[in-house]
Amino acid sequence: MTISYKWLKDYLNFSETPEQISEILTNIGLEVESLETHETVKGGLVGVVLGKVLTCENHPDSDHLHITTVNTGNEQPLQIVCGAPNVAAGQKVAVATIGATLYFSSGEEVKIKRSKIRGVESFGMICAEDELGLGTDHSGIMVIDTNAAEGTPINKLFKLENDYIFEIGLTPNRIDAASHYGVARDLAAYLKSNGSNVLLKLPEIENFKTDNTGNTYEIVVENADACPRYAGITISNIKLAPSPDWLQQRLKSIGINPKNNAIDITNFIIHELGQPLHAFDADKIEGKKVIIKTCAEGTPFTTLDGVERKLSSNDLMICSATRPMCIAGVFGGLDSGISDETKNVFLECAYFNPVWIRKTARRHALHTDASFHYERGTDPNIIRYAITRAALMFKEIAGGEISSEINDICSKKFEPFSVNLSYKNIDRLIGKQISHDKIKSILKALEINIVAENDDTLSVEIPPYRVDVTRECDVIEEILRIYSYNNVESPSELRSTLSYPQKPDNEDMINLAATFLSDNGFSEIMSNSLSSISYYEDLKNFDVKTLVKILNPLSNELNVLRQTLLFNGLEAIAHNINRKNNDLKLYEFGNIYSYNPNNTAETLKNYNEEYRLSIFVTGDENELSWNVKSEKSTFFTLKKTTERLLARFGINIGELQSAPHTNPFVGEGLSYVLKTGKTIATISIADKNICKKCDVKQEVFVVEIYWLQLMKHLKNHSVLYKELPKFPEVRRDFALVIDKNITYKQLYDIAYLTEKKLLKKVSLFDVYEGKSLPDAKKQYALSFVLQDEDKTLTDTQIERIMQNLLKAFETQTGAVLR
Repeated sequence: MTISYKWLKDYLNFSETPEQISEILTNIGLEVESLETHETVKGGLVGVVLGKVLTCENHPDSDHLHITTVNTGNEQPLQIVCGAPNVAAGQKVAVATIGATLYFSSGEEVKIKRSKIRGVESFGMICAEDELGLGTDHSGIMVIDTNAAEGTPINKLFKLENDYIFEIGLTPNRIDAASHYGVARDLAAYLKSNGSNVLLKLPEIENFKTDNTGNTYEIVVENADACPRYAGITISNIKLAPSPDWLQQRLKSIGINPKNNAIDITNFIIHELGQPLHAFDADKIEGKKVIIKTCAEGTPFTTLDGVERKLSSNDLMICSATRPMCIAGVFGGLDSGISDETKNVFLECAYFNPVWIRKTARRHALHTDASFHYERGTDPNIIRYAITRAALMFKEIAGGEISSEINDICSKKFEPFSVNLSYKNIDRLIGKQISHDKIKSILKALEINIVAENDDTLSVEIPPYRVDVTRECDVIEEILRIYSYNNVESPSELRSTLSYPQKPDNEDMINLAATFLSDNGFSEIMSNSLSSISYYEDLKNFDVKTLVKILNPLSNELNVLRQTLLFNGLEAIAHNINRKNNDLKLYEFGNIYSYNPNNTAETLKNYNEEYRLSIFVTGDENELSWNVKSEKSTFFTLKKTTERLLARFGINIGELQSAPHTNPFVGEGLSYVLKTGKTIATISIADKNICKKCDVKQEVFVVEIYWLQLMKHLKNHSVLYKELPKFPEVRRDFALVIDKNITYKQLYDIAYLTEKKLLKKVSLFDVYEGKSLPDAKKQYALSFVLQDEDKTLTDTQIERIMQNLLKAFETQTGAVLR
């Protein structure tokens, strides 16, 4: 939010410097993110002075140039060659001296140098209006009617003072401060509570009166819930023209380009008071009737940007007797606003239900100054002042006549919020005892009315424009904000209690996993928990009712809480692939959310939140190099990483059960299951249709680790340390011909059940299927590592163990030794 220092002074007579104001605003919660100087005229006309033309003669080598001598307040007059047709002796003019930089109205930048024009030296420049950036006239030099002395700086002569612009990081709850008067009101509260005798005032409107009632429009509010208050007035016979300089400068200072007096007035009011206005061309309102209502679902409506939109039956509209004219509080219509031919204006000033405006703005993805204010809650009691102020400005600036009474329809009375305030709670929450007189002075400065008081309690009424202050703790926060956090001293002693974290420590385990993955070439991503329902709508075997939906979504792309980390990963992959980064290894920690629609009782128990770790691999496994062959990442690339990660947590992979896995997000894959039957990890290939939806055309492999189940398992898991064996291990191999339906996991389990003591490791190092084998057969080459930690194994022991293993394989799987 942009605030002008000079504009603030229109409402508050303070003497503090811009730097001091910046510090005060930040201390009271209106954080000033930057403070910049704004020049009324670019460059500030530095080096441009008032001069008097002493002589003016024709240039001997030109039919339009003149040689002049100009007194600029120095001992010697300056010789300046000038081409303006109206230059003459005796004139007082603006002279740009050598070294000055001019910024023309056309945007051109010119630095004045000593020059020679047609053989005659020139020591400056006599300026036209557009060359000074003061207008667009280039018909001749600007002749100045003044008694000021030669040499007077032009910026002082024209009283061109720099302004200072505050860029304030306004928090969403402080809509009451989203205007110059709102900031001045907060500033006044601080200054008054600290002893300054400042006066906060709004411009006077006592001289308002209706010129006639010859152009009155009927107002009908059909939906009072969406529009509790609506006021309108008609101004007739206006003349559209550029706004006066003071109004243009006010708007330019905060970055708004002036358009014409009618539009500039409405822009001025919203930035002055925080109250949006809308000006209709009154002659385009059919039936001289303004109706506030909703329209039928799907009604077409073309907005100011030329886009035709389909209205919802929940969009509040401002309509004439025959058609919709404006999306209330959001955006105007193409055929009802101010145009170059406008003569009569119907001016709207309203209080709309914030929820209605917020939903409509999100529904149509329209974010305007008006919707910004309305959806956060404007001041319902400033309506009459704002429309009166605007009507007077129209009359003064656009030359119109007020041709109707103010038609103010209010369906409810906006009462102040009542709160009981305890001195004891103030001291407890602030952490410091503040005098009762100081508290009451702060409340008075904040326009919070004290209606009753006893020994320890104040009964106060909060004005309706403070939509964020409705509870005792809110009022205490306001007291502390104006009192200043900096005035609350740090305690001299710190009291704390010792706490012992549960084992395993969740943060330590997250850091352990992140370090392991990063060390193995993976990059961590962090993404929004909000996602789009469109990702889930076409999934097979998925019920969209289990999604947690956002009541007031920021946009249609962020309308549900994610139920998987997959789509976030695919979005990151697509973003990188579009930038020619195709080989990716990513991981993300985050919560996923679900809802149980089967439980009719609407309680928090219907909602579930789970922490997950997802890992993604796509593209080539390693970079192309002269000594390394580039290979595509495969399912087993990620399987290896997953097993090494689980092993890093101290989990014996051999003790996990492997099982087929499928879910709506990734399709078929492999899951790792504990003996308790709980899944702790799944490995899958992302479904091609889902990848296509996210604009990813290459294969993506996904791991999802169920973090809560993993932590529960590690809670009862102990890492044991033991001495390295003193006796050697022995390796023996088998090449077994088995049926194709036999898995390595089956052979692995049989081996450990057969030899529980001396068998240390089983691994599969070759798989063969070919012509030399029957169609239903395959060959597995297995290695077995045997070791006795107490003595060296003998050949007899080794042979006996291997024979037992072979017999078990033959008996239980029909394996044949090859």
